[in-house]
Amino acid sequence: MNKTLTILFMISLLMISCKEKENKAAQVTPEIAINETPFFKLSLAQWSLHKAIRDDKTLDPIDFAEKASELGFEGIEYVSDLYIDEIKNLGMSALLDSLKAKSELFEVENVLIMVDGEGDLASTDVAKRNEAVENHKKWVDAAQYLGCHAIRVNTFGTNDPELWVKAAEDGLRKLSVYAALKNINVLVENHGWMSSDAPKVVEVMNAVNMENCGTLPDFGNWCTKRKDGENWGECIEEYPDMYEGIQLLMPFAKAVSAKSYDFDEEGNETKIDYARMLQIVKDAGYTGFIGVEYEGENLNEEEGIIATKNLLLKSAN
Repeated sequence: MNKTLTILFMISLLMISCKEKENKAAQVTPEIAINETPFFKLSLAQWSLHKAIRDDKTLDPIDFAEKASELGFEGIEYVSDLYIDEIKNLGMSALLDSLKAKSELFEVENVLIMVDGEGDLASTDVAKRNEAVENHKKWVDAAQYLGCHAIRVNTFGTNDPELWVKAAEDGLRKLSVYAALKNINVLVENHGWMSSDAPKVVEVMNAVNMENCGTLPDFGNWCTKRKDGENWGECIEEYPDMYEGIQLLMPFAKAVSAKSYDFDEEGNETKIDYARMLQIVKDAGYTGFIGVEYEGENLNEEEGIIATKNLLLKSAN
């Protein structure tokens, strides 16, 4: 090969190399290209994968940390109800050992546990309310062991506002007193009935008046009354302004949940203005974890999770 051909050959290689670099640069994931340093951290709510875990059985709940890491999250939010079989088969201690080991192996932070099925902390029946407090204590202990900062609890109780405020205050205070000994926060999510009536939740927070008793504002979940008085099912009455609701709950927030249902062609949530929601969260001075919680039907769970994650990052400016 003569000198001229050699030079031409080297130039061709250089051009191909540059082209490959350009192509790689164009393949940067949307979240990196959109916003490298959002004001919040990203966690994955396990409920986003409840179909894979509970219905399809394609994901072992013990492998939650691995899946979250694979999807690019730095924190995880457990759901107690998704470990019923594991608790029966392994026992709580062995289960927690496994979950902790997995989270350490895949380098994700254990953020909180969403506790369901342990009784109603706002029950108007004092005996049932006290039983619920006792039932939740093992999850406070579990959260402490895993290194979580909080548990999320339910406060359905009653749709009578006056009775609800008194009952919720009592149940939350009793549990928060115990949780304070473990350095764990007790969080109320707008999760239906009076807990989705933001002013009433604020009233309860002010009444309890404990540093470790706070809120977990959820972008969705604004149903205050369902058909036939059920906890779940057809919604017949909603809190009128979700943005006002988030704004009222944010001063007490120690976690935030980014609920999503469906997306348009531009990747925006069809029911919730994410940019508006995130501005409210940012204005409140919140810099903690925002949990992705996809509950839609038109995308599969992993697609919905990624779509929600990308929308959060796109809207974080």
